[in-house]
Amino acid sequence: MRSTPDICRAVWTKSSHSGGDGGNCLEFAPHHPTGIVPVRDSKDTTRPPLIFQAPAWSAFIASVKRTALT
Repeated sequence: MRSTPDICRAVWTKSSHSGGDGGNCLEFAPHHPTGIVPVRDSKDTTRPPLIFQAPAWSAFIASVKRTALT
């Protein structure tokens, strides 16, 4: 049985691609001490975040950056 990671002390960072008008806002906690990266919608912080393992999150970000350059 998996336990739910404790994210109460997560330090959230807003994506640099989030709009300044309050829409399409994504926040993530990249330096969580357990090696996970929680990701949430900043407009609805009461919903549980998506949880990624740090290596999977890094691979995703690297892929997005490569795609953006093409």
